[in-house]
Amino acid sequence: MRVGITVDPLSTNLTGIGRYTREIWQGLARHPVVDDLAFFLNDHWHSNPAGLLDGSVRRRSPLPKILRPWRAKSGFKGRLIHGTNYFLPPMAETGVITVHDLSIYLYPETHPVERIRDFEKQFARSLDRAAHVMTDSEATRRDLIAHLSYPADRVTTVHLGVSTRFHPASRGAPQKLRALLGRDIGAYVLSVATFEPRKRIEAAILAHAQFCSRAGRDVPLVLVGAKGWRNESLHALIEEEQRKGRLIMLGFVQEDDLPTLYAGARLFLYPSVYEGFGLPPIEAMACGVPTIVSNRSCLPEVTRGAAMTIDPDDIDSLSLAIERGLDDDIWRNAAIAAGITVAAHYSWACCVDKTVEVYRAYGAEVG
Repeated sequence: MRVGITVDPLSTNLTGIGRYTREIWQGLARHPVVDDLAFFLNDHWHSNPAGLLDGSVRRRSPLPKILRPWRAKSGFKGRLIHGTNYFLPPMAETGVITVHDLSIYLYPETHPVERIRDFEKQFARSLDRAAHVMTDSEATRRDLIAHLSYPADRVTTVHLGVSTRFHPASRGAPQKLRALLGRDIGAYVLSVATFEPRKRIEAAILAHAQFCSRAGRDVPLVLVGAKGWRNESLHALIEEEQRKGRLIMLGFVQEDDLPTLYAGARLFLYPSVYEGFGLPPIEAMACGVPTIVSNRSCLPEVTRGAAMTIDPDDIDSLSLAIERGLDDDIWRNAAIAAGITVAAHYSWACCVDKTVEVYRAYGAEVG
């Protein structure tokens, strides 16, 4: 099978979609059904996606812009095209696409206006041309069918995976953890998310602060995540809590350091109101960390009862959940065991295999 995938999400600082694209690329490169794999970036075919991860290659073609479509056109012939990040390349007549979530439609107030306009224009065109759509969760599949009236028989759920690097703490981790955090802090609550409104990081901070004040205990909250957008008031709150010494802001952290940060946490907190899959809570559970998630969108689906679910808009309840998550050893022990079991259900190998099943089912339409 000849396959071409889009690799625009690959960069030196990978977010969830970038990690998905990398795993799909590497899995397809090893898959026995795929004998020819090509990579499309922006407006040209790319030979070295690994160079996008370390910044060693340029993202733009050296050809003049007017010549790029002509040069790229031949690469689409007889090849199944997979848009890994919502969109098909403009030159692709058809193909399959992965839709990670519909937050831009369901929570437009959480996105910049220019992003919404550009997305809606490109996404509608890709949906019209797609032979089939894959979604990261059944919740997103239902959203696509219900809110965009997309045909149910043209959408398949393919869950994401968890790398085997995410596992309970191993020897040597305390030294690495000390280096990452800058000091020994003992127990801490961890949250990993891009700083954008739907992630409800502000709610996590407020609930954590309420817990610290009520309990008289400054168990630090460690925040990890890329800058995101529309978060000016959030940064003011972060600075206030940092001054009080009960919040540690790490910002973006390289993927290799995430397993150590997860495994060292006493509790993981993820109060997002909308997700397409939600990799961080599954990775936290794989590391043996008791986890609290929102009771919204796909999070109850993917955590399968192993996480404590809360209303992300109820700060008081969230604060009490943090206290229980830190102190209730009966719940903690059950959550640790259940979380490891649930996380084991998700693998990137399975994700790639199911993706290839979609290719094979619809290859005659798009090849």
